[in-house]
Amino acid sequence: MTTSASSQGTIGLLAPLQPPSLARSWLTAPHPTLPIIATCSSDKTVRIYSLTSFTLLSKVEGGHKRSVRSCAWKPGVKGESVLATGSFDASVGIWKHWEQSIGGVGSGSHDGGNEMDYTNGNDRVDGDDKEEEDDSEWRFAIVLDGHDSEVKSVAWSTGGNFLATCSRDKSVWLWEEVGDEDFETIAVLQEHEGDVKCVVWHPEEELLASASYDDTIRLWREDVDDWGCVACIKGHDSTVWALDWEPVKVMLVAEPEGIIEQEHPGEWIQRRESAGPRLVSCSDDKSIRVWRRRPRKKGPQQNKLSIIRTGSIEENWVEEARLPQRHERAICTVAWSRRTGRIVSSGGDGKIVVYEERWRSKDFSRSAALPRNGEALQTDQEREEVKAIEEATEWVVLAELEGAHGVFEINHVCWALRADRGKRSSDEEIIVSTGDDGVVKTWTLDV
Repeated sequence: MTTSASSQGTIGLLAPLQPPSLARSWLTAPHPTLPIIATCSSDKTVRIYSLTSFTLLSKVEGGHKRSVRSCAWKPGVKGESVLATGSFDASVGIWKHWEQSIGGVGSGSHDGGNEMDYTNGNDRVDGDDKEEEDDSEWRFAIVLDGHDSEVKSVAWSTGGNFLATCSRDKSVWLWEEVGDEDFETIAVLQEHEGDVKCVVWHPEEELLASASYDDTIRLWREDVDDWGCVACIKGHDSTVWALDWEPVKVMLVAEPEGIIEQEHPGEWIQRRESAGPRLVSCSDDKSIRVWRRRPRKKGPQQNKLSIIRTGSIEENWVEEARLPQRHERAICTVAWSRRTGRIVSSGGDGKIVVYEERWRSKDFSRSAALPRNGEALQTDQEREEVKAIEEATEWVVLAELEGAHGVFEINHVCWALRADRGKRSSDEEIIVSTGDDGVVKTWTLDV
């Protein structure tokens, strides 16, 4: 699949989060159920901000001796919030907090709290506008040691039973919570040949993806009792900085005028569901690529009592698309919307770009979908797959914004559910950007 490059939307500043960090901010993680986000910083803290008032609620501090590089909320927890943090001091922290007392935010949902309406220029909190601080309630439950160097990324599995961490020491560690505040190392994966920059879990399966300084993406899963690499994706020409998975539900892509007249929607969706969620990656080579798993043919059923392994756990992942090239420097961050299927990216050039997948128009040239290295297609299956892909969809630029953080680089972007009073619908999303200037900004997308 190749790409088109039209731009229709507008990215507008909703509000910066106040007060900002005075040091570089690395990453922001939206809470899975509450209208709050966690931002990790070079000042050794994690700041908890409200998305209803855009103000600081509390700080998570005292557990790390160097920059906090990554953080992730544990999913599926009732009554309390659990946050994992990864630091340049080579340690991983697990923090806990009763939800009823996080800066006054209750345990309900994204509704409620002190909402602010920035769409009408109102920048004051209803009622008391005093900054709320609640440092003492965060409890440093446990520290996980094992990495030999800086921890770059932490991620919980979808069910919350596994925690993955990766490091400059070229390793990926997998941890399992085996009791109250008790974690066990279940695997140390050491096949990468360079820093491991990012780890992300598949939204449905216990399948982990990792990105590395060695220019590759590796996929890991458990086979019998051991975790191992099931795929090594090569294609990027430089460091792979970040990854994200497509939502489980196949999005209905936008339909421009003059879409091709065929029955592609049903076939495309069926093909996509059989392959499962795709994976998006971004790199120092200034490209963003979408990868798809090639479904495996069903083989003979194996007797569960047999100790002889007759099947391979290896998976075949192929490049499906390259998004329009809009960035002029390394792309450090990419995020796939769980609600719209759109992708947002940013990086060293300080530009925020939003992409959308659409049904391909009639006048699109099919020649661009041929293999980029000029090699002929070897099999009927490969020819059929390329034909199916090129007749289906294309990615276009929906909106872009230059200098979102002034002259500073953007380290992370993500999607979050909008929670302030100015929200236009219950499922409206905003973009959250985190920069070298220590500032976290929220943005609306108008299309």
